[in-house]
Amino acid sequence: MLVVLIASCGSLDQKSQMGLKGNWTISNVSYPGSDYIKVTSFDVADSKCFVGSSWSFISNNNKGTLSLTDASCPSFTSPIVWTITKDGSFNFKITEGEKAKRVTQGYTLAIRNQTESSFQLVDNVSVGGKNVEVVYSFSKN
Repeated sequence: MLVVLIASCGSLDQKSQMGLKGNWTISNVSYPGSDYIKVTSFDVADSKCFVGSSWSFISNNNKGTLSLTDASCPSFTSPIVWTITKDGSFNFKITEGEKAKRVTQGYTLAIRNQTESSFQLVDNVSVGGKNVEVVYSFSKN
């Protein structure tokens, strides 16, 4: 799940990146067995805490923020740095007050079903020795 983010400008999908510009909310997090299995997302909190979270994406500099908004979950807000590659990978780093170049680990997810008002990020995690797709469904604010 953790990866080092390295991307050259030639491998970025500028059109997809422009399509994310703005403010988004995660409307749903789903995966097989979600009623019985607990998944910690992005080393921050339980995946269910991300439902209702706010994300902003600035496409001209590939920066943004994410904020957890569920009162029953840990309070968390952080700047992020992100890109979308031509192969459909969404790469991002949570920078939490550090300069992005000093943060050496990040996350790679697949971006799917991108429209003007919604998209999905799909993470592959290992649960009990099986790969499970965790799907984060975003809606534009």
